[in-house]
Amino acid sequence: MATTTATTDIPVPADRVWQLIGGFDSLPDWLPYIPASTLSEGGRVRSLTNEEGGVIVERLEAFDNQGRSYSYSIVRAPFPVSDYRSTLTVHEKPGGQSRVEWSGTFTPAGSSEQEAIALFHGIYTEGLAALRKTLEA
Repeated sequence: MATTTATTDIPVPADRVWQLIGGFDSLPDWLPYIPASTLSEGGRVRSLTNEEGGVIVERLEAFDNQGRSYSYSIVRAPFPVSDYRSTLTVHEKPGGQSRVEWSGTFTPAGSSEQEAIALFHGIYTEGLAALRKTLEA
């Protein structure tokens, strides 16, 4: 099983960050390469459409509003991995700041462990940079 984690510090209070990213359907609000999201199964499954029109289906596995965190798994996606589970968490830092952490575990399937890690680390890093840019605007 492979794993990767990306973090970013944002000069915005954690509650404000969570207000933006805490909804399971909120990726299009801050992640430019996901322009559309549709919820189903009572809000527990999201179908994401990427910029190229590809579809990624994810299932909400755990949600902790108090802890500002949620975890999800991939049901269907064009990624070379299986057994994917990811967690997005907002941590409060002193002085009205926050740290956002996006981590994932997965089993490479059709790619090397290094390639799979590089793919998801890039997604997480670019996503957190977009989040920071959105919140600082």
